[in-house]
Amino acid sequence: MTGIAVLGSTNMDLVAYVSHAPKRGETVTGREFRTIPGGKGANQAVAAARAGGDVAMIGAVGSDDFGVRLRHTLESSGVGTDLLRTAEGPSGTAHIVVDDEGANSIVVIPGANGTVTSLAPGDEALIAGSSALLLQLELPLSAVLDGAEAARRHGVRTVLTPAPAQPLPPELLAVTDLLVPNEHEAATLAGVADPHMAAAALLRQVPEVVITLGSAGSLYAARGADPVSVPAPRVRAVDTTGAGDTFVGALAVALVEGRPVQQALTWASAAAALCVQRPGASTSMPYRSEIDDAS
Repeated sequence: MTGIAVLGSTNMDLVAYVSHAPKRGETVTGREFRTIPGGKGANQAVAAARAGGDVAMIGAVGSDDFGVRLRHTLESSGVGTDLLRTAEGPSGTAHIVVDDEGANSIVVIPGANGTVTSLAPGDEALIAGSSALLLQLELPLSAVLDGAEAARRHGVRTVLTPAPAQPLPPELLAVTDLLVPNEHEAATLAGVADPHMAAAALLRQVPEVVITLGSAGSLYAARGADPVSVPAPRVRAVDTTGAGDTFVGALAVALVEGRPVQQALTWASAAAALCVQRPGASTSMPYRSEIDDAS
């Protein structure tokens, strides 16, 4: 088993590039607008496939033009879409504002993603034949829990990105092997801002945690082991959209290939650093050869 299954969202990102994000009640003039295939699930699938993984996507696109384009983007990146459903109605969309510092703010409208409330025929078999299952929180929690429980039944490693941040039910945490929050999500889940303290608190609920720290790198913690900190390469960020998903996709590939944790984190950090130097989410994700050269 060397494959990676992704149960998650597909969205069309509607991206406005501005000098600064508008404050409440403020109108600003942007310099550029793009429609870019995204969604946390699809982003992680594309990132993992470009990093060399054998990847298949479980989820849904809409019956609109966005759905056609989202499916094509996954397939052209080497992601299997046999179990990607088409739901009647609009695809999911993410409305993103990116400022001159590369920071972003995002509004997600679920669309077709909201129809994925449980596993469909064939989904569990795909998960069972994989080495890892990547999960996020842009699908209904019932589907995320279904996927995680299926993975546990078949001894498949679950990697959960708890975004958008929200309280996680104990039954989901009980079947999560590796939790990968960013520092803000970790603080929300743990109730403490310091990453080391947050990691220690989260280890009471899951066996392994990686907290991503943006330009400060990442922190890995596991029960019964010393924490591992890995710095991020120093680069100038153009657009941070998709950087976390790039990190997770590359990390999953490295872990499935059996790389030691520190080496896997370094490789994933190199992938994320390449991503932030380019505009867009899925369009900015690096290929394996690029990651190898940068790490």
